[in-house]
Amino acid sequence: MILEKSNRCLSKVKVSGGGRCNVTHACFEPKQLVQFYPRGHKELLGPFHTFQPGDMFDWLEQRGVNLKIEDDGRVFPTTDRSQTIIDAFESELNRYGVEVLLQCGLQSIQRDGEQWVLVTSDDRSFRADEVVWATGSSDRMWNMIAALGHTMVDPVPSLFTFNVIDEQLRALSGISAQNTTVKIEGTRFESDGPLLLTHWGMSGPGILKLSAWAARELHALQYDFMIRVCWDNRFSRDTWSENMREWRTEHARSRVRSYTPALIPQRLWLYLMDGLQVGDVLWADVSNRLLDRMIDALVASSFHVQGKSTFKDEFVTAGGVKLSEVDFRTMRSKLLPNMFFCGEVLDIDAVTGGFNFQAAWTTAMIAAKAIDSIR
Repeated sequence: MILEKSNRCLSKVKVSGGGRCNVTHACFEPKQLVQFYPRGHKELLGPFHTFQPGDMFDWLEQRGVNLKIEDDGRVFPTTDRSQTIIDAFESELNRYGVEVLLQCGLQSIQRDGEQWVLVTSDDRSFRADEVVWATGSSDRMWNMIAALGHTMVDPVPSLFTFNVIDEQLRALSGISAQNTTVKIEGTRFESDGPLLLTHWGMSGPGILKLSAWAARELHALQYDFMIRVCWDNRFSRDTWSENMREWRTEHARSRVRSYTPALIPQRLWLYLMDGLQVGDVLWADVSNRLLDRMIDALVASSFHVQGKSTFKDEFVTAGGVKLSEVDFRTMRSKLLPNMFFCGEVLDIDAVTGGFNFQAAWTTAMIAAKAIDSIR
């Protein structure tokens, strides 16, 4: 039996991937796969040897769901409709006779002899041999789990975009740089990847990945910090220095504002030149001092981040059940009899790209197999 507080199941699946459902990621080697999880990477290595994205491919395709891999490794149903995934799960519920009680929240849970007694918000009472928590980041459920004796790691947001107050930068909303490196100043955190400029600041895979890895540290900073952006990370600063000097010689009669060696959008190059107050000059007229400043702007632009924004409808929380209190061979609680955890209720989260769903599928499958072995 599934107790579902809302009026429908799988609402997070429904909105995933812009309504297409990014069901998993085409990374089939467990040691590589765990590198996408800021929290839980050590604990998930064993589970991913049991059930990984390739197994999820097989599970869905055996149930009539055809999948496709996009260029960035994300996996979607070929229908591009999240409802396709939902239908597959609901078909399995019907096949096995699983009862789903909608708008039925959990009010209390306690142990009575060899069973758990669950009382719901509509005052119904159920007895269960095994209980699986798949409640995500619900504060109420976390408090209930803590009351039973588990340690809950405090929640903080993960996967968010950076708010930057810079009207000239915001005017570039919609353009992206593909080869960036972003570093949070004063920390060890940095990330490579595409960066998207928005009307509120910065987004894109590079920013989202950085927000996930530094989620706790950025929360402690109250989302007020400095970042340094390299807009074209194909070369080191020293190599850029050599390249730019050669460029200045080879393109001496070209205009600086219209001709750049960097692989970035022209509007972004003009933004950088405007910041340096570079006018309508030729490359031949660029002094060594100005050239060094141009290189600094290209590889080490500084920005003040003041706040965050949620990434679309796909929010993820870092925090949850302390991982050392769970046996990852079975997803069973080490503290409480016949109690299991799966998905985001655990202190596990990943970068964007289908990885959070895969952790949910994997931990759920392991819990299900463990319960089946009990019976």
